[in-house]
Amino acid sequence: MLTQNLLSQERKIKLRWFVTLSAMPLLGVVTAFGLVPQSDLGLTSTRVAIEQVALPKVVLDVNTTASFWRNERVQRGDTVVELLRRLNIEDAAASAWLRTAAEAESFRKLAVGREAQAETNAAGGLITLRYLGDDDAQIVIEKQDDGYTTRILPAQLEKRLFVRTGEISTNLYAATDAAGMPEAAANQLAEIFGGDIDFHHDLRKGDKFTVMYDMIYSNGTLVNTGRIQAAEFINQGQTYRAIHFQDDYYTAEGKSVRKAFLRSPIAFSRVSSGFTKSRFHPVLNQWRAHKGVDFAAPIGTKVKVTSDGVVSFFGRQGGYGNAIMINHRGRFTTVYGHLSGFAKGLRRGQRVAQGDVIGYVGMTGLTSGPHLHYEFKIDGQQRDPLRVALPDAKPIDNASKAAFQSVADSFVARLNLLRNTNLAKLD
Repeated sequence: MLTQNLLSQERKIKLRWFVTLSAMPLLGVVTAFGLVPQSDLGLTSTRVAIEQVALPKVVLDVNTTASFWRNERVQRGDTVVELLRRLNIEDAAASAWLRTAAEAESFRKLAVGREAQAETNAAGGLITLRYLGDDDAQIVIEKQDDGYTTRILPAQLEKRLFVRTGEISTNLYAATDAAGMPEAAANQLAEIFGGDIDFHHDLRKGDKFTVMYDMIYSNGTLVNTGRIQAAEFINQGQTYRAIHFQDDYYTAEGKSVRKAFLRSPIAFSRVSSGFTKSRFHPVLNQWRAHKGVDFAAPIGTKVKVTSDGVVSFFGRQGGYGNAIMINHRGRFTTVYGHLSGFAKGLRRGQRVAQGDVIGYVGMTGLTSGPHLHYEFKIDGQQRDPLRVALPDAKPIDNASKAAFQSVADSFVARLNLLRNTNLAKLD
């Protein structure tokens, strides 16, 4: 056993020497790589130098005065002090002058919604104050030495054309609100197409409209909603278009969009009772014909005459209460009943134009609630005003046709472009 152990140890010693001698060439190679000079590898030696550079000093110009502009709208309940605070004016002298000076009275009387623009320095001192007066002229108040000067600049009115598109989901006014149209433009839209579309009954979900209208600015500030210049309304798949020309609206072919009669004497309201040969009267408690249309509306709502005509009667008329009768073109008569009052200055024989306010909704006579009773007669016979075929107004005259066509072609091209763009978005 001892002999075997000795032999085993000898084998181990020889193996260790063999491994050591075998590894030496490899170690030599590694050492050779480690000793190759950098210059022999073609590498450029790099040195890092650190040097301090003196930056030039910035010299502030003490003569330079920074100023800041801010716009704010007058809010309900505003005082001069509160408005100046929102304008970032921290100037006791300016505040006292604006609150007491006769020259600043128009500033103290600014209506809710009007805009004021103020220029201040870094300390909040007032430099310039601008706003529009009641006549839309621009009033400029400026710091001058130890006081303030006031200048009035004539109104510089500017028209800007706006385009809005919308889709009906519930009713017209909800859709125009969603499209960002002002109420005045929405009312115009209803009036323009009111002869072809009954906005009480004919609207359907998915109907679409495109409107191009002016907004009036004075010295850069919005002051009013202008007139619709062109519009398109797609109702139940039928397309209606209107182009403004010489204070009226026409189709692209020059036919009058405006009917000789409006469908409704009220801009927009709910029909509470329609035209029928048999209706249970809510006051008389009996069945009888209802030969007109009732438009539910609050007391005092303006009632407009539906066509040009002459006042043949106004006053108390039995179950109609306060009523007005208008003759149109000899064959047509319209009746407006249950009124709370009449337009100031109304008289028999007076000529009235379509859209003129002639009275106000009430609940006089035989009625259970405030509404307008409206009748439409042809040769003395009552007809359903919401369904009867209304005569058209006059088309474009031959002398104006060429000028109109130039205007119409321009707006029609824009409407076509807008329609194609909207369809592309849907795709």
